[in-house]
Amino acid sequence: MKKSLAMLLSLTLCAGLFAGCSNSGSGTPSAEPTQVPASVEPAQTSSEPAKLSGNVATDGSTSMEKIIGSLGEAFMEMNPDVNFTYNPTGSGTGIQAAIDGTCDIGLSSRALKDEEKASLTETIVALDGIAIIVNPANPVSDLSVEQIAQIYTGEITNWKDVGGDDLEISLIGREAGSGTRDGFETITGTKEACKYNQELTSTGDVITTVAGNPNAIGYASLSAVKDSVKALTVGGVAPSEETVLDGTYTIQRPFVLATRTGEALSEAAQAFFDFATSADANEIIAAAGAVPVAK
Repeated sequence: MKKSLAMLLSLTLCAGLFAGCSNSGSGTPSAEPTQVPASVEPAQTSSEPAKLSGNVATDGSTSMEKIIGSLGEAFMEMNPDVNFTYNPTGSGTGIQAAIDGTCDIGLSSRALKDEEKASLTETIVALDGIAIIVNPANPVSDLSVEQIAQIYTGEITNWKDVGGDDLEISLIGREAGSGTRDGFETITGTKEACKYNQELTSTGDVITTVAGNPNAIGYASLSAVKDSVKALTVGGVAPSEETVLDGTYTIQRPFVLATRTGEALSEAAQAFFDFATSADANEIIAAAGAVPVAK
């Protein structure tokens, strides 16, 4: 009996050993653990764009002072590391500065002449009405383009001839080279024929002089006109953004950014140029009294 039990245990042990050998040999091998690669760190990039810096120099039209001042202020608020300057020297001087390369952008309140376009590119940033202004005490409220021309060429010399008081007319205008003067004389057909009593060097000076002289008549950028003077209707049409844009107010001219043809602007100057000529600037231009043209 003991002998039979011993044999049974021996057979059981051998069967166990055989099964163990079978699993470690020809059976399906156990799966090896998956190797997880080390995670790749993404390239470190800054979420903030590089700050714009540098200088933007503009030079020219005094009539564009409110517009360029407002655009420059808004641009510097967006780009505090940029230094923006405006030198109000008059259109002719600003155009020459652009040609000479002493400024980034020349400012002109008239279209460029053919000889200027030989080296400069003209970009219209806005339209502006040229207001015909008189002293608030003057009873005259409307003149035709023909009457304005006759006044400035000396054919009409007394306000009574156009419905006003018996007073001699004092003719106030801008200096030679002024874009406002060029625009006014071109539109009224009075080039080289005006009989000025005073030729002043800025829009502000014209407004101040007319405001202080009840006999005076002058012309000034619509964007610069103040309550100290009265803007006349011309042919029954008042100067306004709407009448300038639709063309019914005929005494108007472009506000121009003049840049050197074929020469790239600096990064800062190009950024200002792009901003000033975009629809984003329309509200600023309109608030300054001119008519924006960007769509």
